Parts: sequence; structure tokens; C-alpha cells
Amino acid sequence: MRALFRFFLKNYAFFLFLFLEVLSFILIYNFNSYQKARYLNSSNRVTAGVYNTFSSVGNYFRLASVNKRLARENAMLKSLISDLPYVRITPYSVVSTAEFTDSVYRFKSARVVNNSVDKQYNYITLNKGRKHGIKPDMGVICSEGIVGVITHVSESYSLGFSVLNKKWGASAKLKKSGTFGPLSWDGSDAAFANLTGIPFHVELAVGDTVVTSSYSSVFPEGIMIGTVHSIEQPPGDNYYKISVQLSVDFRSISYVDIVENLKKDEIRNLERNKTNDSEL
Repeated sequence: MRALFRFFLKNYAFFLFLFLEVLSFILIYNFNSYQKARYLNSSNRVTAGVYNTFSSVGNYFRLASVNKRLARENAMLKSLISDLPYVRITPYSVVSTAEFTDSVYRFKSARVVNNSVDKQYNYITLNKGRKHGIKPDMGVICSEGIVGVITHVSESYSLGFSVLNKKWGASAKLKKSGTFGPLSWDGSDAAFANLTGIPFHVELAVGDTVVTSSYSSVFPEGIMIGTVHSIEQPPGDNYYKISVQLSVDFRSISYVDIVENLKKDEIRNLERNKTNDSEL
């Protein structure tokens, strides 16, 4: 206490100057309208800046819940859209007009809890499982395009092949011509896959869009896959070797939609009966 008292005595001139300076500013702002207005405006700007900073920090920490809610709402909207017989979901999740489709799909949002991209057989793990209505053979997409297909399901989680898995492929088509062929990954580069089965007479060019075809019971037709990156004509073959640059960055996906085709079992049962009839 004595040390504090001695400190104030030693520096009394400085503290007296500071007190008189503050008092002078108070008198100026109280008795001069121009200076008072400038002070209030400056004070409001500083206060608003502080509040904005705190709000930004709070919003940042709420991004996870906001993203989860938006993903859930997107899945619900896609389910509602798919029930309308005159619209379909485009590769960019925007509704096109007056195009009939008889497929009915349901979309459920999920979060990626594990994902690999540097192996020959890459898998993706999602935080939705059997209790959420997830089953094997359901497709997985995100806003950029197709991601993979569900292969195994537990009570609360599901596991599936990603596009970057040599065991799995998708039915794809060139959007411009409608010519379809199998898409597969060769295990070399996580940004590219191969499209085969496109004959030489088909006109195509680098940059052409590749989407899912109507021959898949896993994905709706027209979901984005990627763009043509390079084209080769192997000697002695009748089909192009096409490298497709994938639209999905598999190193950064965090939320996806799981796709359920409500008519898939009906289609498969019908095709199974056809197979059985041909064997008789």
C-alpha cells in the first residue's frame, strides 16, 4: 500500500495532467454540438465493429450446425422435387423444366466420417446407418457430382465404395450425344477416371460433360460426373479411351446425400423374372 501511495506521489503531475485532459475533452463534447456528433458517430462505429467481430466469431463456431441443417434441408427439397413427375434434378441440383421421369428417389443427408483417396480400393464412411433407413446399393452424391455407393451398413454407420475404387464403376454417358459407357477408376490419379465403350463414330471433344446415364438404378439420370480431359484412339480398337476429370474433389468432401431409388426392387424383380424365363 505504501509503495502504491509513493508511486502516485512521485507521478502526481502526470496523473493531474491526464485528469485535466479528460475533463477538457468532456467539456468540449458536452458544450459543442459538432464535436459531440462526431464523437457519437465514431463511438457507434467502434461499438458496431466490436459487435460484428464477436458475431463473426460466434458464426464461425456455428458453421458445423449450420452446414448440417442446410444439408438436411437440401435432402428434403430433393426428395420433394423427385416426387414431381415433370421435373428432374440436374447435375447442379437445379430443377430443369418439363422433362418427364418415372423414377422416384429419396435423398438423406449424411456426414463423411472417414474417407481415403490414396489406395487402390478406397472407401467412404458415413454417419448414417440402418436405423436411418440406409441400405446397401444406395448411391452417394454431393453437390459436385457422384461420390460412390453403399456396400455395408451397421446400426448407425454405413460404408461404401467411392468412385476411387477399382472394384466399382458407374454407368455414364456423354451429355451432348447421349452415348453411354462404363466409367471406372484405374487407381492412378484421384482426379481422373476412365470412360470406355464410346465408339469412334461418336463426335466428342475435350471439355464435354459426362453425367450418369438412365441405365443405373443407383443414381438419377443426369448427375454430374466430370468433363472429358483427354481422348485417345487405341490402334486396332473400335472404342475411344477417354480420361474424365472428376467434378468431385474427394480430398475435401464433408457432407453428402444418400440416394434411395424407391423402384429399384421392382425393376430388379422384373429383370430377374426375365432371366428365369430365358433359362426355360
